[in-house]
Amino acid sequence: MQITDIKVRKLFDEGPMKAIVSVTFDGQLAVHDIKVINARDKFFIVMPSRKNPDESYRDIVHPINAQFRGMLEEAVISAYEVALREAEEAGEEIPETV
Repeated sequence: MQITDIKVRKLFDEGPMKAIVSVTFDGQLAVHDIKVINARDKFFIVMPSRKNPDESYRDIVHPINAQFRGMLEEAVISAYEVALREAEEAGEEIPETV
């Protein structure tokens, strides 16, 4: 399975959540609402999730193995960094998280 497109939908300036991203696989499957998080001086991704009746959260889609998660995380964070640079160069204001 190949990543064929990554769209950074929204960038955030304040708080740990830095971006919301959509990823397309093999030009046929899109996964929306992947979050880029910065915590403890490290970037990582959080997959889309649903809130359970007991107030816990459960991923609705996720990588099955560490190798694919690493590849996905690296690609998404790289796309985030490019989008951030482009926004800064264009002088766009990045909104604060809510």
